[in-house]
Amino acid sequence: MSSHMARSALSGMPAASYDTDLYGWAMEQAQRIREGAFETLDRENLAEEIESLGNEQFSKLESAYRVLLLHILKWDHQTEKRTRSWSLTIAEQRGRVRRVLAKNPSLKPRREEAMGDAYEDARYGAARETDLDLATFPETCPYSLDDIMERPFDL
Repeated sequence: MSSHMARSALSGMPAASYDTDLYGWAMEQAQRIREGAFETLDRENLAEEIESLGNEQFSKLESAYRVLLLHILKWDHQTEKRTRSWSLTIAEQRGRVRRVLAKNPSLKPRREEAMGDAYEDARYGAARETDLDLATFPETCPYSLDDIMERPFDL
């Protein structure tokens, strides 16, 4: 929906509630910002939603690291079961990490944090997917950022 259509669709309608109609509320807030009606903004909820958008980008980075680390753990601990699929998944997730960071350069200083957060889940996932004991996988991430992003994983 274009911003013009959003404006005309909202005119004459009662104000939407953040708690009961997030879409309507968001469209109204956008319209008010475009009109410069800053005094009518729901500042607290708007600030929370903007922060939430930023947190979603961190979550995307963490998710890509989780899948990447899961496959690296499988690669390292089940050498006899290495597949082209694992290699391609590692390459794909590296691409996702690079794209998230390219679109959100201010996340670069938080890469270690995202990788550390992702590792715990990757460790449990690797134990589940390989049927190996959880203790097989180190409790803390044994890989550097350079290692997970640059190490070759070719068959």
